[in-house]
Amino acid sequence: MSHGKVFLVGAGPGDPGLLTMRAAELIATADIIATDALVSREIVARFPKTAQVVYVGKRASAHTLPQDRINQLLVDEAKNGKRVVRLKGGDPFVFGRGGEEAEELVAAGVEFEIVPGISSSIAGPAYAGIPVTHRAHATSVTLVTGHESEASTGIQWAALAQLDGTIVFMMGLANLPLIARKLREHGVPGSRRVAVISHATRPEQRTVAGTLDDIEARAAEAKVEPPALIVVGEVVQLHDKIGWFESKPLFGRRVVVTRAREQASDLKRLFEESGAQVVQFPTIEIAPPASYASLDRAVDERWDWLIFTSANGVNAFFERLFAKGKDVRAIASKVAAVGESTAASLRARGIAPDLVPDKFMSSALIPLLPENPGRTAIVRAEEGRDDLLDELRKRGSDVHLAVAYRNVPVAHDAGELHDVDVVTFTSASTVDNFFASGGSANGAILASIGPITSEAIRRHGRSVDIEAQSATIAALHDAVVARLASS
Repeated sequence: MSHGKVFLVGAGPGDPGLLTMRAAELIATADIIATDALVSREIVARFPKTAQVVYVGKRASAHTLPQDRINQLLVDEAKNGKRVVRLKGGDPFVFGRGGEEAEELVAAGVEFEIVPGISSSIAGPAYAGIPVTHRAHATSVTLVTGHESEASTGIQWAALAQLDGTIVFMMGLANLPLIARKLREHGVPGSRRVAVISHATRPEQRTVAGTLDDIEARAAEAKVEPPALIVVGEVVQLHDKIGWFESKPLFGRRVVVTRAREQASDLKRLFEESGAQVVQFPTIEIAPPASYASLDRAVDERWDWLIFTSANGVNAFFERLFAKGKDVRAIASKVAAVGESTAASLRARGIAPDLVPDKFMSSALIPLLPENPGRTAIVRAEEGRDDLLDELRKRGSDVHLAVAYRNVPVAHDAGELHDVDVVTFTSASTVDNFFASGGSANGAILASIGPITSEAIRRHGRSVDIEAQSATIAALHDAVVARLASS
């Protein structure tokens, strides 16, 4: 039997971009993942479907396993030959009980590995523009668990009060009044700077800055939610100067992306880099065609023109071409691409398209093609507009429609669509499927990638608030940023 192993892994503070490469690799290959409540939703979404997931969270409201049961679970599953990932928010050894778990594994003779994670005690202040050390303000940083209540506290308040450096209290929001009182009682001036950082590194991060004297009132007024960090020290004054994260143009905005999941990543990434909280609401999934016969004919025969209307069509065409043992040398035709991303997909495969219209519409090709283009294959989705097909047939061309894929509607929980600022649409089918699957987006700004998509929005009785200047993902993102930044 193969030897099992336990990996005590830090998941970082919440932003999935702060997961280490080693952590991501272990999550992807785990048999069992025992995860904390503090591991963010975005990281949980990366868990492989093949892994068994056990929630062993420590939040007061969560159904939790006692620590001894968690230890036993890790030991038992490893002895059964499993790769067990014990995933903890932040770093396993910074108030994460990783040390206790490691001791138990040693006692049980189980092999293990420690994978450090970025601690929220460092990352939270960094995302709030607060360096925990700074030559002008702090030469030391002290980490304290803020969970301690007055009765059980092991905190040496007198010693803490003597430090001129930065003190970071973790998970201490409920004890903020106690912390402020104890520090003042032991001689820290009431004017000492304090910041409370809620949901650190996440799109919903909030930072409230003040002093020991007024931080309770400010945090209460701002309705700050746990989990939160409390940072005490003069470094807090840098929050206003270098607070880069919360000043991003779309920070605090909820943006809906309606593309199919496999295509949404570029648009999602652009919005996230601009600070938005992205709700993925894919209205379509890309499915294979009911039959490959028409696509295979496009691959096997010689054509005067090959016309691609989407990057999905390009992907499907080349998959079939390569599966038949052919390569790009088999394409002797002239090639047209509708849309810049379609053209980019062709270029990535070594083909520079002969024609790319300015507008992201297949009908925009009509004036650019020869009067009679000859034998033409149009590679597209099963669902699509027939203007181009009809016009070329009218001109006397031999036109073949090659169905490369289908757009299949996805069933949805419309409950995700709360407090939405913008809904983005990248094709007419995403519009139709969005409204068909219960999307209403009341009060949200509707953003369209181009004229045909805008027309589809109007057919549903809604007005188009934003239309991208060119039919690209980047232009759609830029148009949304320009609109929201000015509002």
